[in-house]
Amino acid sequence: MQSPRNPNRRGVLAAGAALLTAPLGRARAAADIAGGKPITLVVSYPAGGGADVMARLIAPRVAEALGQPVVVDNKPGASGTIAAGQVARATPDGSTLLLDASSFAVNPALFDKLPYDPATSFAPLAVLALYPNVLVCTPSFEAKTVADVLRLARAKPGTLAYASSGNGSAQHLAGALFEALAKVDLTHVPYRGGGPALNDVMGGQVPLFFANVASSLGHIQSGRLRALAVTSKRRSRALPDLPSMEEAGLKGYEVLEWNPVLAPAGVPLAVRAKLAAAIRSAMADPEVLGRVRALGGDAFAGGEAEAAAFLKAQQAQWGTVVRERKITRE
Repeated sequence: MQSPRNPNRRGVLAAGAALLTAPLGRARAAADIAGGKPITLVVSYPAGGGADVMARLIAPRVAEALGQPVVVDNKPGASGTIAAGQVARATPDGSTLLLDASSFAVNPALFDKLPYDPATSFAPLAVLALYPNVLVCTPSFEAKTVADVLRLARAKPGTLAYASSGNGSAQHLAGALFEALAKVDLTHVPYRGGGPALNDVMGGQVPLFFANVASSLGHIQSGRLRALAVTSKRRSRALPDLPSMEEAGLKGYEVLEWNPVLAPAGVPLAVRAKLAAAIRSAMADPEVLGRVRALGGDAFAGGEAEAAAFLKAQQAQWGTVVRERKITRE
């Protein structure tokens, strides 16, 4: 004889299934960052530049790792501070991230006022890659080595010039650190952008330039520029026969360009960890690594904690250089 409870068995099972399915659905939604809506990667520089190249390399791979869309949004201007200010004010749910450049570590010392607090507004997720610059000169310039440059600079203080893409730029700071460590006085010639500066160095109007490896490599190989040393402590994969500045005799000198990815400070720790893991996965992709190395760089070794420590050290280093060399934006 059928049990009196059996007629209700299906209803009980259906109710149980509903109870189990509802939390599972909520768990899946919670696992998606910001409920699965597109993540906006705000880039602080224009399309086509180094920061933009990195953003477009990693965006589809981060999207694949997370299972939700990642959109690149370029917001250039004011050395990256416009984009940084926007992200600092964004809802801290992980849906808005900042991909910046090494200027992020310099801006606190260069700007009297920023639209964010550099110490508290952000949670660093990653540093993507490290790129050295390369000290280049006009082919007709008499210096063949860094030692020659130092000799000429000491013989006639203040007369040897180097170009840059503007006051407070990466090239300006590279030259300022060179002066500080070598105890020499050079003449800084700022241009409105790296292209015009590079052209005038190739044309012989200014002898020296701390160039980006990617933008200068072809000119070095063609003989339109002479390379003297890379600005990293190790040799560059792109220029393996060229000494580092350390090898060339300038101890303690290191200038790197890099791209940090940061979230607004209030993003929950679990969300930050998921984002950071997706970025690490993207950077481990062989195609991404190959592109980074082709540009003369190396992937950054480390996670969130190492990225935060690196940013802090860079801010301290460049803050000291800016103050001691009295560097201003204008």
